[in-house]
Amino acid sequence: MGDPRRQKKKYVVPKKPYDTDRFEQELQLIGTYGLRNKRELWRHSTDLSNFRRQARNLLALPPSEREQTEKELVNKLNRIGVLEEPLLDHVLDLTLENILERRLQTIVFRKGMAASLHHARQLVAHGHIALDGARVTTPARLMTVGEADRIAYTTKSALNDQSHPARMAASDAATRVVEPVDDYDDRSRDRRDDRRGGRRDSRRDDKRGAPAAKEEAKPVAKEEDAPVTDDEVDPIGDEKLE
Repeated sequence: MGDPRRQKKKYVVPKKPYDTDRFEQELQLIGTYGLRNKRELWRHSTDLSNFRRQARNLLALPPSEREQTEKELVNKLNRIGVLEEPLLDHVLDLTLENILERRLQTIVFRKGMAASLHHARQLVAHGHIALDGARVTTPARLMTVGEADRIAYTTKSALNDQSHPARMAASDAATRVVEPVDDYDDRSRDRRDDRRGGRRDSRRDDKRGAPAAKEEAKPVAKEEDAPVTDDEVDPIGDEKLE
């Protein structure tokens, strides 16, 4: 038996440390599911790789030898709610999103108990979420299908009050309707976006257009103030100049 104080790594670091495509995918998943860092993502990715490797090894065996192990693997994934059909071939079709959807943090947000995924992580970490009355403080815990229905607020949590601001924000987030992008042209001209991504007020446009307005408001010169031409000037003396 090994030293209990020395725990092994529960994730595998990617082989290519610098990969632009992988960076973009990881950052997108971290932002979408409200993960803390890439280690959490790598941990779930390692679990998925283990499931897929077990499925490949079992498919290489005869049906009589793999029957018991196949049943255990498929039943485990069914309890987590990852597999839609209890078939070993479908294990190879699993994606990382299927695993991330079964996290406690994600389920709390899907049930409308938090305003966002980051808010759901905060509620779990601060001890506001309970399972069967027992407090759970691990956002990365994979919940089974039966456990997901028994998640609620803790007894001493202030969120049990329906008028709590966090509860109201969570209910608003659940019923919020996102405006389509096509409505950009229909925005009010008084407050439109400039090229730098900020807001621009119409008063600023009025100030910029003030000099042009002054030029238009210049008074028109009168006929008396018009310049005199040579034809209109009388000759000097009695004789006309030739």
